[in-house]
Amino acid sequence: METEFTPWLSLGGGIMIGASAVLLMATNGRIAGISGLTAKIFARKSDGEARGVSALFVLGLLLAAPLWLLVSGGWPQQWVPTNTVLMAVAGLLVGFGASYGSGCTSGHGVCGISRGSARSIVATVTFMATAFVTVFVTRHVIGG
Repeated sequence: METEFTPWLSLGGGIMIGASAVLLMATNGRIAGISGLTAKIFARKSDGEARGVSALFVLGLLLAAPLWLLVSGGWPQQWVPTNTVLMAVAGLLVGFGASYGSGCTSGHGVCGISRGSARSIVATVTFMATAFVTVFVTRHVIGG
């Protein structure tokens, strides 16, 4: 499996992610960690404003692909494995990691590092090292 290198799209996406994190912090004083925002939506005890802001932020994420369709005329290219068991295990591991690590890649990697948080730097290095090893093992050891 080979992927296309798209530096301009990647740069644009990074700018939008950074801008949205800055805007959320500047306007609401909240960290743009997706696992934390999603948890606020479904929390039993949450003030209405926190729940509403979180829901709008996550809705914006979900509307990105349909917006891309309107702008470009085609859906974004995405490859997803068809192995349902593998996807379920991967989802559980990601959920466990986000819970155990007190945040996800967006909260630690985008927001935590920019605030100089040592805990976020360690978490992001751990995420990235695990991703590198996983891709290497999947592509070169087990031949996925």
